[in-house]
Amino acid sequence: MKNYSIKMIMKNFIIENFQLNKSNKEFLDTDSFLNKGIIDSTGILELLEFIENKFDIIIENEEVIPQNLDSLNNIEKFILSKIKTKEKL
Repeated sequence: MKNYSIKMIMKNFIIENFQLNKSNKEFLDTDSFLNKGIIDSTGILELLEFIENKFDIIIENEEVIPQNLDSLNNIEKFILSKIKTKEKL
């Protein structure tokens, strides 16, 4: 899967599921979801479920940290690392 595809898939999911007002539909790949109010703490659970199902990966509790999930860039990097680890098994 190409990197841009991961970002596009995730951005579309976030817009469709978490963006209630049209002004928030535009956000940068580096924007913090929590700081910008894009996804709240309960929305993270829905995000995790989507990522696990869409990319066929398992996210461990200790991996649920902002460095992995708080921006499109972070999510992309995290998913790619999980896919690479899975492929090595």
